[in-house]
Amino acid sequence: MAGESGGLRVGVLAYPGCFASEVFGVPDLLTMAAHVAGPDAPGYEVSIVSPRRRVNASGGVGLDVRPPREVDVLVVPGFELGPDADLDARLAELAPEIALIRARAATTAVVSLCVGAFLLAEAGLLDGRRATTSWLYADELARRCPRADVRPERLVLTDTGVTTTAAFSAMYDFALDLIRRHSGGRVARATARVALVDDARTSQSPYVDPRLLPQPGGAFSQRVMRRLDQNLAERYDLTALADTFRVSTRTLLRRFTAETGRSPLAHLQDSRIRRARHLLETTDRTVSAVAAAVGYQDPGTFSVLFARHTGHRPSAYRAAFRRVDRGFTRRGGPPTGRPSGPGAGG
Repeated sequence: MAGESGGLRVGVLAYPGCFASEVFGVPDLLTMAAHVAGPDAPGYEVSIVSPRRRVNASGGVGLDVRPPREVDVLVVPGFELGPDADLDARLAELAPEIALIRARAATTAVVSLCVGAFLLAEAGLLDGRRATTSWLYADELARRCPRADVRPERLVLTDTGVTTTAAFSAMYDFALDLIRRHSGGRVARATARVALVDDARTSQSPYVDPRLLPQPGGAFSQRVMRRLDQNLAERYDLTALADTFRVSTRTLLRRFTAETGRSPLAHLQDSRIRRARHLLETTDRTVSAVAAAVGYQDPGTFSVLFARHTGHRPSAYRAAFRRVDRGFTRRGGPPTGRPSGPGAGG
């Protein structure tokens, strides 16, 4: 799978409003890899293509595009997808690009970055395949494409010639995987170090912030969730919980599941893990103390459950995501403490 010079032919599909950084991010990392590999190694022939003569990316950035050409890999970047966006209208505007993706899929490896997966779904490429996208929009992708097996925890997922990636920076995880397959593991590792890119990530689960996701449920389940969230350290007792709301355990489970699609225990576990993540990121409490604070007396059980939800053991999670607030001395010296006064946040 290469051009006449031996280089892998990579085309990035530009379209109105696509993220400019995702148009250039993969090509830039491939350029670094070519330098790392050396002049005698097969490199990468990268072009930015479009069925349109002129394209303005996000922020009004004008892109120099070429007509579609034969490539080995077609990369589809993502686009801004705000909470009030009309996704149907947006995809209708991109009919030429979707038609191009559909036409090239039979002979070309197709890759989407972040919410570019919605273009692949509209082209029919995700039907019957496993796929991923930004965790923030994974539920929407699954709703719009019910024949796809959406795996929101995955960073990069390839299924029979179609690759999808997680949110934004996962474009680098994809690019490193492409470099690894085309130029070898040594070049991929060296490129990651030159670019200061993490080449050991395996999941986007640690980055999920449930507070940013739409909250499911009606008035009843919201009251139950609030009760559970306010008593994370208490032992889960379904009978006592049902008594609190003056219903039977069977009724509580039925109503809660009907409104949220899951059990109260599943919600409690998610809330406990979310709280544990915060404590590991912001305090010096031991793992045992964190476990106890969120209702787990056995640190081993807590560690297993935490790893299942985040992909990391608690100590590894703390090492990767620990937040330390730093300010500056008045003389401009090294960081010494928390900044204070107006404008200190953000």
